Order: sequence, then structure tokens, then C-alpha cells
Amino acid sequence: MKGVKELEVEPRGGLGKLHTRYVVCILGSIGMGIIYGLKVNFHVAIVSMVNYTAVGGSEHGNSGSEDGPFEWNALVQGLLLSAYFWGYIVSELPGGKLAESYSAKWVMFGAVAINVLAVLLTPICAQIHFSIVIVLRVLQGLGGGVTFPAMHCLLAHWAPPTERSVMSSIVYSGTALGSVIFLLASGKIAASLSWELIFYIEGGVSALWLIFWGILAADNPSLERYISPQERDLINLSLHHDDPESSHGGREVSVPWKAIFLSPAFLAILIAHTCSNWGWYMVLVELPLYMKSVLKFKMSENALLTALPFFTMWIFSIIFSKVLDTLREKGLITTTTARKIATGVASLGPLVCFVLLCYIGGPVAGVILMTLAVTAIGGMFSGFLSNHIDISPNFAGTLVAITNTVATIPGIAVPFVVNTLTAKDPSIISWRIIFWITVILFAIEFIVYMIFASGEEQPWNNPNAATEAESQPLKPDKAKAAETA
Repeated sequence: MKGVKELEVEPRGGLGKLHTRYVVCILGSIGMGIIYGLKVNFHVAIVSMVNYTAVGGSEHGNSGSEDGPFEWNALVQGLLLSAYFWGYIVSELPGGKLAESYSAKWVMFGAVAINVLAVLLTPICAQIHFSIVIVLRVLQGLGGGVTFPAMHCLLAHWAPPTERSVMSSIVYSGTALGSVIFLLASGKIAASLSWELIFYIEGGVSALWLIFWGILAADNPSLERYISPQERDLINLSLHHDDPESSHGGREVSVPWKAIFLSPAFLAILIAHTCSNWGWYMVLVELPLYMKSVLKFKMSENALLTALPFFTMWIFSIIFSKVLDTLREKGLITTTTARKIATGVASLGPLVCFVLLCYIGGPVAGVILMTLAVTAIGGMFSGFLSNHIDISPNFAGTLVAITNTVATIPGIAVPFVVNTLTAKDPSIISWRIIFWITVILFAIEFIVYMIFASGEEQPWNNPNAATEAESQPLKPDKAKAAETA
């Protein structure tokens, strides 16, 4: 790839000192942060929205704050909190196909726009009836479900193979950072101002992203107006794009479903993603409860200590992915090895920490171990979560849609399991059961992925290749040989 090496010393992209591909990458990260942030802010707002005195209390409690205006019982609250997943789980596959066939940029734009609009309408609609808020939450889920497929499609067109780990980590670590920032901001707004302003302020600020994304992002380098010719050629050469306008060369290609579901490389990603998401949702959703009920932290301390692991995860994931990309670029490790190392860290790291959490007491040890566990999970961004693009850049959106759909099931199951086990006994005894379930799933993730994962492009990525080869006319010498035979 001498041509690519020569291009690397040319002037950088057309957006100052920062490569254009990283501008798109950072904007994608912010977009993912917004999607996750506007999802979790409702969990904070609802505490100030419900009149707990009228409905007979709440398991969440309102920390001594005044009751809200809405008499929503436990069933209604559960519907409001779970409605997001109803939309999320059904939009993944259509979103992946739409991003591949139409435009990943505008699919992502639409996803954020729907979430912003729904959030801005929530205070008014809540005053009318809770059923309208449920519809808004479903719409938010529909938008959220298409984001991973859309960003995978964009990364398939924008990330040179030697930068795929770090670019994926930048994009997807935005989910953790966005969740933490919005959770902390929502708590401050609710305490100092009002619950309505959570939606108005965060929705309004998030809307600004739509302007920058619409102007600066593009589906691929050939459609980007601000990129330098050198950077455009660097990306297209590294990705072997014969027709940069389309990964399918302008042809409609049907998804090779049978080959995908018979592929050990894909099934390894599917199992790893599903098992990992149990641990991910467990720390993302239930960490505050663990710190309150077991480690005995006050709510004011809880917020900051809950945020700490996700900040360290964000920093670690980007540094770690850069190291892996550097080693790959120098030829010291293969893509397969890089993905297995990253997934190994993301599974074995938290596995060890959760085993120790079962038997080591004390708030300091608990915070340290939980921080290390969450930080290590950040390896997934440059591990199995990048792997879809390696094995099939043409169908990366569809592949991540499949795995993320299945991996959403733990997100629904974790709160149910935790609430069931801790309802009567919130002590470490119940949490040991929860942690051991998590440990077993991380062990399954590690074993399966180490055996079956691959970083190589799979033959079914180009299903028309064999058909095209068969349809080509024989060359004169081959035709003569065939006639002789």
C-alpha cells in the first residue's frame, strides 16, 4: 500500500488541523451521547414528576423533595420507563437496511431529531395524559434503535482498517459519557429549577447538534464537501472502494441471511454482545442502587461516584483502542488478535472484579472494584462491537442490528431480576447472586469469542461475486480450451 503511505504525509483534511474523518467521528460520538442521554434523563425526571404521597410511595423514593403533580401508580411508571425498549427493539433491523440502502447520515439525523422533538413535547403531553408520554417514549426508542446500525454503516465508509478500533471507540464511548453527563445535569436541574426544564434545556441544547451534523457529516468521503483530496484518497484506497458512492457498487444486494446465521465469526459476535450487555446494563442501570443499598453511600455522594467509572471507561477505551490500532498498523498483531484482546479485557476484567465484589466488603474496596469493572468493559468498543465491520463492511448495519436486537433482551431482564432478588433482601447476599449470574455470562462471552471470532472479511460479504464471475464471458483462450474439452 505504498500509495496510502505516501498520502499520509500530505496536508490534512479541510477542517483545520483535525482530520475530517475525526470530525465526523466526534460528531457521531456526541450524537450517540445525546440519544442515550435523552433516554436516561426521564429516569431522573420521573422522580420529581410523580406524587408519591397520592400513589402510596415509590421504591425509588423522592429523597425528601416535594411531590410532583402526577398520580402515576407503579404500573404506569413501569410502562413509562419500559416503553422506550418497545420502539428500540423493533427498529434495529429496518434501521440497518435503511442506512445501508439509503443514507446512514440522514437516518442518524432523523433518530436524533425524533428524540429531541419527543423530549421537548414531554412536559406538555404529560399534562394531557400519560398515554401520550408513552407514545413519545416509544418514538424515542424507534429513533434510538437505528443509531448503532447507522453509525456502523458510516464507520464502514469512513474508518481506514488501521484506525477502525479507535474511531469505533470514540463513537460508541459517547453512549457512556452522554449517559453520565445527562444524569448528573438532570439531577442538578431538577433540584435547582424544575422537572420541566430537564426536557426543555437538554432537548434545546441537543437540537444544536442537528445543525452541525447536517452541514459537516456525509455518508462517505466522496460526498464530503470539506475533506481534502489527499484524505479522501487515503480513506478510499485503504478501503478498496472501486465505487465510493456505494459499498455494493451501485447494485441492490440481498442480505445473505443463511450464510450470516451459519457463520461462526458472526455467531461469536452475537453471543459476546448479548452476554456483555447483561453486565453493561447491570452497571449502567443498577449501579446507583448497589452503592446505596450495599455500600451505604448518600445520594449526593452516589451521583459523583456513579459517574466516576464511566469517565474512566471513556478515557481507557480511547487510549486502549489507539494502542491496538498502532500494533495492527505495525504488523505486530492481526485484526483477529486485536479484537480478541479487547473482548478478553472487556470480559475477564469485570469477571474478576465481580467475583471479588462478592466477598470483599467495605465502601472503598467496592468503589475501586466497580470502577475497574466498568472501565474494563470499555474494551468492548474496540472488541466485538467493531468486529461487524471487519467481517462484513457491506452488511455492517444489518449485522449490528441483529446483535443489538438480541442484546437488548438483557436490558429488559436486568431490572426485573435485580428488583426481584433485592425486593425482600437488598443486602450483599442478594447481590452475590446477581454478580455470579454476571460472572457466568462474562465467562461464556470470553470462551466463545476466543474460539470462534475472526477479524477477516467473510466470503458472504460479497454474495454477488460468484454470480458475476460465472456471468463473465470466457476469454478466447479459455473458450477454445472449453470447446476442445
